[in-house]
Order: sequence, then structure tokens, then C-alpha cells
Amino acid sequence: MEDAMRITIETLVDASVDLVWDAWNTPADIERWNAASEDWHTTRSNVDLRDGGRFSSRMEAKDGSAGFDFEGTYTRVAPKQAIEYRMDDGREVATTFSESPGGVLVSTAFDAESENPVEMQRDGWQAILDSFKRYVEARA
Repeated sequence: MEDAMRITIETLVDASVDLVWDAWNTPADIERWNAASEDWHTTRSNVDLRDGGRFSSRMEAKDGSAGFDFEGTYTRVAPKQAIEYRMDDGREVATTFSESPGGVLVSTAFDAESENPVEMQRDGWQAILDSFKRYVEARA
């Protein structure tokens, strides 16, 4: 997807890089934090964290009115530093984990899709990242 617009989101998580990395990549944890709002949840998550490995998460509205699978293939895994993957629709995503004085800066850059406004995509992905921050900091 050469012409896709790139969107970047980030948050600073007040926790160790070990805790941040584990919560980002452990299916049981993903099912706890991976939602953009309280009326959605992740009902299933699978992670094969290695170059060429696959991942999938099933995201559903809690009232059962909608749901979708979020799936792709890891293209680069640098433990506790970076994860890159290609979603099944061809879009590329790169997340970095950078230790800093305030914790770990988690930054994700992703190719926008063409069906929804850019602002909506940025807000949705940021809401999920904010949920991740709250989840990890509550465990730190």
C-alpha cells in the first residue's frame, strides 16, 4: 500500500519495559485492554510472536451487534524494542517501545484505510492505546 496515509499515535506508560512488552504480547492481557470503548471487548487473541508468525484478535460489541477479526503477520520482532506487521488487508503497522525517564514510550505508526475518516481511525487506535496504558499502569 504505497499511497496509504501514515498515522502515528503514542503514549508514555509508567511501567517497566518488561511489563509493557508482556502485556502487549500476551493473549490473556490483550483480551483485557484491547478495546476502544467500554461497549467493545476482545473475545479471543492468538499470538505467534516471531518473524513470519501470525496474530489474530476477535473484537466485538458487547451487545453482539457487530464484530470483526484483526489479523496479520509479523514482519519484524525485536524483543522489547519493536514489532512490525502486515495486516491481512495489506496495511503496514510498526510499534516501538522506547525506555525513557517517565517509563516506556509506546509509538505506533500505521497505514490508514480508505473506508473511514483519518480522524476516526486516529481516535480509535489512540483510544485502544490509552486503554493499554491504563491497564498496564494499574498492574505496575
